[in-house]
Amino acid sequence: MDGDGTATAEPTPGTAEAARWEPDILGPDFEQLTLPLGEDDEGEVVATLVRYVPEPRMARRERRWPWPWEPAPEPEAPPAASGADVLYVHGWSDYFFNPEIARFWADAGARFFALDLRKYGRSLREGQTPAYVTDLAAYDADLEAALAAMDSGGRPLILMGHSTGGLILSLWAARNTGRAAALVLNSPWLEFQLRGIGRQAISPVIEFGARVNPTRPLPNIDRGFYARSIAREFDGEWEYDHRLRPDRGFPIHPAWLTAILAGHAAIDAGIDVGVPVLTLLSARSTFQPRWDDAMLTTDTVLVVDDIARHAIDLGTEVTIVRIDGALHDVFLSREPARTAAYVAITRWLRGYAPQG
Repeated sequence: MDGDGTATAEPTPGTAEAARWEPDILGPDFEQLTLPLGEDDEGEVVATLVRYVPEPRMARRERRWPWPWEPAPEPEAPPAASGADVLYVHGWSDYFFNPEIARFWADAGARFFALDLRKYGRSLREGQTPAYVTDLAAYDADLEAALAAMDSGGRPLILMGHSTGGLILSLWAARNTGRAAALVLNSPWLEFQLRGIGRQAISPVIEFGARVNPTRPLPNIDRGFYARSIAREFDGEWEYDHRLRPDRGFPIHPAWLTAILAGHAAIDAGIDVGVPVLTLLSARSTFQPRWDDAMLTTDTVLVVDDIARHAIDLGTEVTIVRIDGALHDVFLSREPARTAAYVAITRWLRGYAPQG
């Protein structure tokens, strides 16, 4: 691994040497493609692109002619994301496992893809340190390989990121203006939980630890409350692989946290992603040392008020939607919060999404 956490000897992404599309763990409507990214000191480095390929729907049976008293049919508006491609990037200690998001975007007229970043989910190989990088720009290679494999052919690109994925995509879009057409953020991790003052206070300590022992695990303060709110085995509604998404998260390392804090500092200084942004957040956060049922309807990971304030640092056209009853991952929330999020995206797309 290079000093910035990137893999060396990278092949040209999207070439025939990459793996073929294969059946995915989500079932018959999904396929996955392994994207080779070279090797580092832990071995093979890959990302994994997932695509949604639903069976064509049968056309509705229409009458051969209207009744005389019926008005002429109104022309139907095209789907809200007609002709676009969507690339979804997951959050910290996570992977893509939500087929409902894929179906939503397909119904909106888009081709849907999701990316499991290097050392996450489908891309994590035995012996690797989960999610470990020392620079968030290392993920540029993952994103470039995914975009090449998507072969969009000029179709507008909508980026969608959750939590850490939202941070990664925001920084990438600012460095690659003109590549994306819109950015949809699901509780993006735009600021450290201790706010800017706390971030500035701990950064020197974390940076020193990253120089001395970059992979030393830091204390784990995750009590598993968020996993309890989403997993079907507990109080949630979702099935997923707990090996790929541990209940108390991956171990945190100083070098990785230094990269995150650098990303937060960049957001705090102000960036311009160059495209319209939709930021979806819960209406409130809950932080306490004991379980409370309020954790089933609030964000237990981020301080949503701080994220809302920093969302406006992303560019000149930013829409913020606060959803009552939403979890940290808005699209894992219970009804009606989840439906409210999809309605918010559709309403926003009518105004901002480019038409292919």
